[in-house]
Amino acid sequence: MSDSSWTRTSPTTGRSPATAPGLLHSLGPLLLEWLPRQRWFAGKGRPITGFDLVSATELLPVGGRPGTPGLLHLLLDVEQNGQRADCYQLLLGTRSLLPPSLVPAALGQATGGPLDGLTVYEGLHDPRLTAVLLERLRAPGRTGRLRFFTEPAANVPAGLPPRLSTAEQSNTSVIYGDEYILKVFRRVSPGANPDLELSLALARDGSRRVAAPAAWFESLQPPGAGAPDGIGAEPATLGVLQRYLPGSADGWELALRAMDDGTEFTADARALGAATAEVHAALARALPTGSLDRRRIQLIAATMAQRLDTAAAEVPELRPYRTRLRAAFHDLSELGGTGERVAAQRIHGDLHLGQALRTGGREWLLIDFEGEPSRPLSERRLPAPPVQDVAGMLRSFDYAARHRDPAAPTAGAWAERHRDAFCAGYAATSGTDPRDRPVLIRAYETDKAVYEVLYEARHRPAWLPIPMSAIDRLAANPPPRRITP
Repeated sequence: MSDSSWTRTSPTTGRSPATAPGLLHSLGPLLLEWLPRQRWFAGKGRPITGFDLVSATELLPVGGRPGTPGLLHLLLDVEQNGQRADCYQLLLGTRSLLPPSLVPAALGQATGGPLDGLTVYEGLHDPRLTAVLLERLRAPGRTGRLRFFTEPAANVPAGLPPRLSTAEQSNTSVIYGDEYILKVFRRVSPGANPDLELSLALARDGSRRVAAPAAWFESLQPPGAGAPDGIGAEPATLGVLQRYLPGSADGWELALRAMDDGTEFTADARALGAATAEVHAALARALPTGSLDRRRIQLIAATMAQRLDTAAAEVPELRPYRTRLRAAFHDLSELGGTGERVAAQRIHGDLHLGQALRTGGREWLLIDFEGEPSRPLSERRLPAPPVQDVAGMLRSFDYAARHRDPAAPTAGAWAERHRDAFCAGYAATSGTDPRDRPVLIRAYETDKAVYEVLYEARHRPAWLPIPMSAIDRLAANPPPRRITP
């Protein structure tokens, strides 16, 4: 790749090192090696062929005075195979000399350009820099092309000690004391991220089932920003500071513990179903609702069938089931053909046991409302049937049951018991039992299982038998069963 690949015209202007010519010339070779190693980088397996700088903002001067770190915020379009792939948010620290504690976070030493000779590193690993982020979030206003907001009722204390979260996730989070957690979105798109949009709507509606946002920040359109579908078409959510819940445990951890201990989890599953119904009701109050007509239902069914074909082309184990699995999507399409309209509203979008926290007071809260990260933001913000969230949670109970041993003889019964407990709790609170919509629930559960097969085949082949056991069950098309918890 020639040097010119890294030095395309930046839309930003100014005299600071962040916007001086040659910034990408010095950073490009470091990013080329570093980006593919990050868990949140979505383009693994495809070569990076270039970068376009969307915006660069100095949150701390990057001049390189000894002992003084700089903090550079970047929005960077990454090109792969000659085409724009994704826009990523980076917070890069700069120092003339890196202390030993930060060596694992290093990208390397910049050569040439405004950062020449400085060591560049992942800024979110540096407590001095994450403390700066917190202070900036406490003060609404604008810095360069970034804009910061604070909820009027929030009272975020100064000086909370930061620590980087070690949780496995597709973004990066920093915990401040035991009071707040900042989620920094890595892949960003124009528009409000549902994690902020929905959490804010729920908190303002008075819901106790959500960690209320206290502050957030977004990008603004840089002068001369190009394509209308790129960053800059409208402000993009970059990060959300929310209430932290120390002492809580997620549903996945609790379910596995119950499996290992041989204890019952059905009461918790039922309570989680009730909490999910409460969240759906609050979202329906706070945001617009509607219904899916025949065209929309049939489009959803066709998209599910296409995802099945794509997955089967990559995963040979799926191919023998393809015809029988398509029956679920055919039935969904036929449902649309009857003229029946399906209620739709804003939903969580990626609900599973890991997205539910049980507090010390045994209350369930839902977190991470950004939806399925692999889908476009515009799609994740569309109204959808609440049964999609229910299907995601049903798949999660099946995963928990088979996580230790997919072939365990008791796994199926454990999963079925807890799936029904969840649905019963949902029905008792909402007045609508998702098990009364077998066509919808089977289609969404099948679609989720197909997604899981593709994911495990790509990332965790040893786990492939878990979703394949569901594929075997769903392909058999058993009549709907109901077990009273």
